[in-house]
Amino acid sequence: MNAPLIDPFARAIRYLRVSVTDRCDFRCTYCMAEHMTFLPKAELLTLEELDRLCTAFVHMGVEKLRITGGEPLVRKGIMTFFRAMSRHLDSGALKELTLTTNGSQLARFAQELVDCGIRRINVSLDTLDPAKFAEITRWGRLPQVLDGIEAAKAAGLRVKINAVALKGFNEDELFPLVDWCAREGHDLTFIEVMPMGDLGGEDRLSQYWALTDLRARLAERFTLTDLAERTGGPARYVRLEETGQKIGFITPLTHNFCESCNRVRLTCTGELYMCLGQEDMADLRAPLRASPDDTGLEQAIRAAIARKPKGHDFDYSRQAIAGQMTRHMSHTGG
Repeated sequence: MNAPLIDPFARAIRYLRVSVTDRCDFRCTYCMAEHMTFLPKAELLTLEELDRLCTAFVHMGVEKLRITGGEPLVRKGIMTFFRAMSRHLDSGALKELTLTTNGSQLARFAQELVDCGIRRINVSLDTLDPAKFAEITRWGRLPQVLDGIEAAKAAGLRVKINAVALKGFNEDELFPLVDWCAREGHDLTFIEVMPMGDLGGEDRLSQYWALTDLRARLAERFTLTDLAERTGGPARYVRLEETGQKIGFITPLTHNFCESCNRVRLTCTGELYMCLGQEDMADLRAPLRASPDDTGLEQAIRAAIARKPKGHDFDYSRQAIAGQMTRHMSHTGG
């Protein structure tokens, strides 16, 4: 292994989140406009380039790889990438390979994912009501997702549900969601929507549902015990004593996870973001394509990590990142 990646605050970078596509088969209202313009194919990293980049990070000490999108499973040929990454699990260099998905393709791919060494996944699911699901995803069908989750469970995958808390949308589903996850054996994490801007006519401020309020409602029915457990992501966890369930809370605007942040994020075009809450990024596509030798690439990665801030301050243009932020945060939930 090469010398590990250490940032200026003596944090070893162990966790890389990689977006493998900007495309998705849903158009969730808080995430995308209905009619999206996607990136030209030439700007995207090829699957071979993604392999090379991820392998460079693994050689520098990254132990956890989370694959995201868009929807990662709609990328053509993506299973060849998962199969390639599984060699790092076999060697012991990579401790965990996982993904965040909307669940639409799980019935098709669950067994293959298990065969590649994936043991747990995050599924984004905000409602169990088919009509509301169609409304918020615009293009999604709930039965397809529930079948996918069932297929994942049958294949032996642990499923964690990520639900964005939306006032006036899924408030009345707090307990049904918790009960369903208890019955199915899924962990559950709630994500606070970013209370800023509008996206395609959606008023995000009116959707803002503070997780402090959600947690207080849970406490009316359950005994909540705070857990010290951290998974490298920004979630804080409680246990519901009556059911034994683990419930997570992700509040993007708070700083409660910066001190121990060991994560960086790579986009499908090769941009490395050192902090989820800041716009500073480094272009890794240029050094990747400049030479088949990894020396320049590794130097670029190290130079980027040397700029990783201690924490986020959200002083950037909020509008610019509002559309990406909520789901990006949910992708990090451990």
